[in-house]
Amino acid sequence: MRVNWSGWLVFLAAVLAWEAAGRSRPELSFYVPPATEIASALAALVLSGEAAGHLAITLLRLAAGYLLAAVLAVSAGIVLGYFRWAHSLMEPVIEFLRPMPSVAIIPVAILALGIGDAMIVAVTVYASAWPILINTIDGVRNIDPTLIQTGRTFGLNRWRILSRIAVPAASPYVMTGLRISLAVALILVTTAEMLAGGKGLGFFILDEERSLRNANMYAGIAVTAALGYALNRGFALLEKRVMRWHHGAGAREAV
Repeated sequence: MRVNWSGWLVFLAAVLAWEAAGRSRPELSFYVPPATEIASALAALVLSGEAAGHLAITLLRLAAGYLLAAVLAVSAGIVLGYFRWAHSLMEPVIEFLRPMPSVAIIPVAILALGIGDAMIVAVTVYASAWPILINTIDGVRNIDPTLIQTGRTFGLNRWRILSRIAVPAASPYVMTGLRISLAVALILVTTAEMLAGGKGLGFFILDEERSLRNANMYAGIAVTAALGYALNRGFALLEKRVMRWHHGAGAREAV
C-alpha cells in the first residue's frame, strides 16, 4: 500500500504547530493543551484499559447499526430501483424524511426505546441507511437498458435479471453509499452516546469535558478521529478487492 508521505508531513507540521501554540500561550493551555500533554493523557488511558473499553463499546454499537442499515437499505434500494411503481409510491416519504437532520430523531428514539444500546443502534440505522438507499436506487435505475433487454432475450426471468445483471451493475453505486454511511454511522453513534450513553467514546469525551479534564477530552477526540480514519482506509482496501472486476473492466474500456 502506497504511503502518502507528503500528507503525513503536513499532519506532523500541524501537530507541531499545535504544540508550539500550546507552549507559547500558557494562559490558553487549559483550553488547548499541548500535543505532548494530550499524547501523555492518551498513553495513560491506553495503559489503564479505559480507552479500549470505551472504544470496544462504540465499535459494537457502530457495527450493529451499520450492518443492519446496510442489509435493509440495499434490499429496499434494489426493490425501489427496479420496480418503478414501488419507487413512485415511496418517493414522497423518502424525500420528506431524507433531508431531515438525523440527530433530530434522537429524542423520538429515546421516547420509544429509552436510554441504552437499542436507542443508539436504532438512531445509527436510521441515519446511515439513507446514503445507502439513495445510491442503491440510483445505481439500479441507471443500468444500461440494453443489459436488461439482453437478459430478457436469453430468457432470464425477473429474479435472475435482478440477481445476475441489476445487482452487479449497481454495485459501484452501492459501495459508494456504504462508504459514505460508514462515516455517518460513526457520527451518529458518538452523538447519541454524548446525549444518552453511559459508556462509549462519545460519552467519555463529554464526561471528561464536564469534569474539566481537557487533555483526556482531546485524547478521546483523537481516538475517535483515528477510528474514523482506520475505518475509511479499511473500507477503501475492501472496496478495491471486492470491486477489482469493475476497475479491471474500466481499464479495458479505456484502452
